[in-house]
This record gives sequence, C-alpha cells and structure tokens, in this order.
Amino acid sequence: MDCYKKRMVYIVALMLSAFIQTLSAFYVPGVAPYDYVYKESVQLKAVKMTSSKTQLPYEYYSLAFCKPDSELEYKSQNLGEILRGDRIVNTPFKVEMAVDVDCAVCCKDGKITIDQAETNLFISRIKSDYYVHMIADNLPVATSFRILESERSEYEMGYKLGYVGDDEKVYINNHLEFFLSYHKLDDGKYRVVGFEVYPLSIHVSKYDFLGSISSQPSCKRPASMLEEGPLLTRVTPQDIIPGSTRNEISFTYSVKWKESDIRWASRWDVYMSMTDPQIHWFNIINAIIIVLLMSGILAVIIVRTLRRDIAKYNEQEEMDETLEETGWKLVHGDVFRPPYRSRLLAAFLGSGIQVLIMAGLVIAAAMLGMLSPVSRGSLMTGAIFLFAMVGSIAGYHSARFYRTVRGVQWKSAAFYTALMYPGILFGTGFILNFFIWGKHSSGAVPFTTMLGLLAIWQGISVPLTMMGYYFGFRKQPYHIPVRTNQIPRQVPEQPWHTNTIVSLLLCGILPFGAVFLELSFMFSSIWKNQFYYLYGFLFLIYIILIVTVAQIAIIAVYFQLCNENHRWWWRSFITSGGPAFYLFLYSVFYYTYRIDISGFIPTLLYFGYSTLMCVTFFILTGSIGFYASFWFIRKIYAAVKID
Repeated sequence: MDCYKKRMVYIVALMLSAFIQTLSAFYVPGVAPYDYVYKESVQLKAVKMTSSKTQLPYEYYSLAFCKPDSELEYKSQNLGEILRGDRIVNTPFKVEMAVDVDCAVCCKDGKITIDQAETNLFISRIKSDYYVHMIADNLPVATSFRILESERSEYEMGYKLGYVGDDEKVYINNHLEFFLSYHKLDDGKYRVVGFEVYPLSIHVSKYDFLGSISSQPSCKRPASMLEEGPLLTRVTPQDIIPGSTRNEISFTYSVKWKESDIRWASRWDVYMSMTDPQIHWFNIINAIIIVLLMSGILAVIIVRTLRRDIAKYNEQEEMDETLEETGWKLVHGDVFRPPYRSRLLAAFLGSGIQVLIMAGLVIAAAMLGMLSPVSRGSLMTGAIFLFAMVGSIAGYHSARFYRTVRGVQWKSAAFYTALMYPGILFGTGFILNFFIWGKHSSGAVPFTTMLGLLAIWQGISVPLTMMGYYFGFRKQPYHIPVRTNQIPRQVPEQPWHTNTIVSLLLCGILPFGAVFLELSFMFSSIWKNQFYYLYGFLFLIYIILIVTVAQIAIIAVYFQLCNENHRWWWRSFITSGGPAFYLFLYSVFYYTYRIDISGFIPTLLYFGYSTLMCVTFFILTGSIGFYASFWFIRKIYAAVKID
C-alpha cells in the first residue's frame, strides 16, 4: 500500500511538472523582433528612476543629466505604463549595432556644472538609493553581481545612481559601461538579446577629452582603469560636494558588444531566473498538502457525520413525528431568514464575483504569455478593462442573491454594487495621488488619465453592472428547499470558540498559509520593482486558494448550524475573509523587516495601497466562502424530509 501511495505521489509530481513546463512554453513575448544591420543605430531610452525607500518614481530628466542634441521624444504609453510611473524618453547615448565604443561623452562641452539646488537633489536621490532604469530594443538594463557563497551571478534591475562612501561622502555613478549581446541571423542581420550595465564613478579631472567643443567630444579613460587589481580601488570617484554652487561632472559611457547563442525568444530568461523555482515548487506542495488535509476533514467529519445525520432525521420522520429535532435540522425554519443589510451584502458579493473572474482571467492570460512583462504595462491595463467588462456578471449574481433574500429596492442595490467597491478604490487612489503630486513624482496620475479612469468606471462598468442587475433580478431566485418561520428563533448562548472574531482568525490561517510564499514574491514585485513572471505557479495557487477557502467555509458553517446558530449569512462572508487579516499583518511585517521605507508620504502610500489590497482580498475570499456555504446549506436541507 505504501508503495502504491509513493507511486501515485510520483505520478502527480510528474504531471504537475509537465503542466508547468507546458505553461512556460506558452511564454512568448508580445512584440515582434526587430532585425538590425551592421552599424545601425540602437536607441537607448530611459524609463524612470525608482527607490524602494521612497516608493516615488521620477522621470529621468528630473535630474540634470545631459540631454540629446535633438528634442526630447517621449514614447506614447498605455494606461498601465502611466500608472506605473514610466516616462520613456530618448537619451544622448549613441550606440550602433556591433560597434564598440571605448569612451564617449554625453554632453557637448564634455562636462556640466550643476548649481546648489541640483546638487542637493542629486545628493537626496543618491542617499535614497535610487536606481535608473533604461531599455534597449525594449529590453531592460540589468546590473549583474556574483554571490560569493554560491558562485552564481545574480541580476538586479537598473543601475544605482550613486553611493555613499565610507567617508560619508556622496559619489555619483557618472560612467556607464554598457555590455550588449546580439544574436546573428543566417541572413547577416542582428538581434539584441542582452543588455547589462556596469556603473562607475570617475572624477572629472581624470579624463582626457579629445575632439572639439563644437562637436560632441570623445574621451580617454584613466590609465589606472587598465591596470590589474580591483577596479574600484584604482579609480578616483566623482564626489558631489554638498552646498556647492558649482559641481563639475562629466557623464561618459562605453559600449561593448558580444555575439551570443541566445535566441531572441529566450532573451528574457536572465530576468526570469532571478528567483529559484524550487521555492515555488515548495509552495505548491505545501498548498496541496493543505488542500488534502481539508479534504480529509470534509470527507471524514462532514460527509460521514452529515450522512448519518440525514439518515437519522429521515428515520425519525418516518417513525415518530413527535420526536424532538436536534442539531442543524432544528434551525431549518430560520436558516434562510433574510439577513440584515441585504443590499450591502449583495454589493459585496457582486464585487467579489467581479474580482474573482477578473483575477482568474488576468492570471490565465499572463500564464499564456498574452500579458507578459515584455508588453510593459499590459497587465495593469488588462486588469482595469477586464474589471470594467465583467461588471455585468457582478450585477447579475448580486441581483439574483438580492432577490433570493426578498429584496425589493433593486435599483438602489444595483448602485451599491456598481459604486461601493470601485468607489473605495478610486477615492483612495485619488486622495493618495494628491500627495504624489506634491512630490512632483512621475508616479502621480495625470488629471487627464484620472478623467479616463473615471470614464471607464462610469461609462463602462456602471452601465454594465446596471444591465446585469436588471436581467439578474428578472431571473428566478435561487431555490430554497425549506420554508421560513414567521417568528425568528432565539440563538442560544454560543461557545467562546464560535465567536466571529475567533472564527475569522481560525478560518484565515490555512488559506493564507497556502498562498504565503507566492504573496511574498508579489510584494517584492510591487515594492522592490522586481519582475514577477511565474504565472503558471500563480494560477495553481489561485485555484488552491479558492478550494481551500470553500472547504474551510463549509466546515465552519456546519459547526455553526450544529450549535443552533442560524445567522450565517454575514458570518460566513466575514469569517471567510480571514486571510485578508493575515495579509495585513504580513504587510506590517514586510514594512518593518523586509523593506526600508522612510518618510511620511512613502509610509502613507505603502499602507494606503496595502489596505486596498487587503480590502480586495477580503471581498474576494469572503465571496468565495459565502457561495460555498450557500451551496452546502441548500444541499443538506434539500436532503432531509421537512414538513
């Protein structure tokens, strides 16, 4: 028997492995490759500057960097890119396909002089650990470094603007060594398949400038860079003197090309290997164990006990109608009594269905490569439009529930569903956006974009929700298998462990444990500007979350009814939202121990957006648990004979 179990576990593991590999095979970048010819210009564009300390992105030219000879050209962006704070713009770096550059100067005059205000801004950004993000052929730049313990190379997105030395002086990385890789095609054309940078700080006095001032001069790197030994100890760095009205800085760069066997379709693999996939496998196994555990509890405790209860109740009905009813059958006349504030509950459930479908479709599309990180901003854009489009489904399900609980004010209930949860998101985002505006950050949503979001909400989501409510309210309500008594039954005194708060804490542990590791990677993606790409794993975790929440909700509502407590409507929704409480605790833990955020506004932004995530997670899991409980209760009361 043990051998058989081991064999089954091995087969399941193989099937999951094949499934994940199949999903990864669907990861195909959503843009067509561009073929370069020899010496063709390869544009290096700046995206933004970010810092995990401030959570405030800034556009590249918010600092006094050298500008190109031509006018600044900002790339047209989609909705997701604007909300992310991307401001893609051209730069003075001149790169040609397969042509190395030993040393080139960005500024016409070889160097620039920054005043006191610009000096203070540079120092502030460097002390806040800002990273500069650039792209070449839509491929983001990365800085590689080697882990001494494992002897493997790791990558981080962008490059550091500068650093604070041991002498407490502030140094700027004013020289960039670009390392680009190309894959040569059979027809002699080239494709960009790699983009790395090695930033250096070199004092302006150590350069030898060549060429005339009128044309952009080239330069000769310091001779000490060509000597043997650690590079950083052989180069005099460029410091920025605080309070000085004249800081001279020279921005330079070099370019090195190398041929690579990596094909264009696989060029993002280096960014996707920033985390160990074994950790995700451990999370999957951990979540499956939790599901099997809950399934065992359902099978042994609920199914067997419930079958015995139903058989006993039906036998009593046939033998003697005067026998007193006990257990969950005792509350059959009150279990479907309409809840208080049914319009509010219907609105929550409609929004929960809306989030459930939207999240499932977005994760599935990203898993198949349709919303990959290559298509910058497409994930957020797709999520917003899908949320608006599934408003009709939200209205339909909310209306059917509202009619089932004998609601009559369906128009006001429809407005609750269409305006409440989206209004919380929009209102909170609008208020936080004022603080971002005050910091002149590129993360501030422009007023025209805010009007566009408002138009999507009021022009698409609200009408579709109202339409869904209209058709849903015209449908027959859900079948209720028992009649409701005229006089409500008094709920007896309940044990302490059935208290709503205690139940919320108990019901939230296992579902949160099933998704904990994946949530930690998602937090790193959101707050540390890292790529999240393992959507195949995320899709499995999402399914496991739905199953786990539903199982625990059924167990909780069964024991509640056995204690003769028929007020399950709101309780099942609230207790099923327990994982959101642990998500909030984890966000506090992450803020305290995993990320170094300083300042009032960055802290406000962190907890503001974290609270919105917790509210969304609460509505999602609460709706899943409610519908599982509703289905379970209708099934068990339909199985017993009740006059």
